[in-house]
Amino acid sequence: MHLFRRHVLLSLLGLASGPAFAQVLNSPLGAPPADTGPMGLPHGQGAGVHSPQSPIAPLPTRDDVVAWSLLTDVRTEVKTVAKRKRVVPVYPPEVRALDQRRLKLHGFMLPLEPGENQRHFLLASVPLTCSFCTPGGAESLVEVRTKTPVKYRLEAVVVEGKFHVLDNDPYGLYYRLSEAEGSR
Repeated sequence: MHLFRRHVLLSLLGLASGPAFAQVLNSPLGAPPADTGPMGLPHGQGAGVHSPQSPIAPLPTRDDVVAWSLLTDVRTEVKTVAKRKRVVPVYPPEVRALDQRRLKLHGFMLPLEPGENQRHFLLASVPLTCSFCTPGGAESLVEVRTKTPVKYRLEAVVVEGKFHVLDNDPYGLYYRLSEAEGSR
């Protein structure tokens, strides 16, 4: 992976500086929930929050795509992997059953390279509202690699391909869609 794409991907996942440098911000909503991870940060927050100020419409419900509510139903635990403690995803059986299957996903493109046509991008459950922030946790993002380029657009896209459930991705991703094609 090119250094630029790796940096963008790590930045989007909040890993560019490493988890040891995570910043804790004050919130008008009060203290974080009691269910926090090893760094004192909340576990995944589901499919992300669609900003009411977003000019982009939220995803409509569709029966022909995998629901984000299923993909985001993941918990994490700390395990020792290669003598290092890591936070790893623990998938429910319904998510595991999707591994290696061809399926459709509906979401918002987060390009990893400049240009109108994209072959490698992240698909998110909600649109990006800040170019420096992820719209949700790793459970609400899918890395997509396409056979043919998909035209970038702000509105939601549908992609179809071979779905992979990732156990130990070096970038902290939970899901990947390979051999994907744009769909309707």
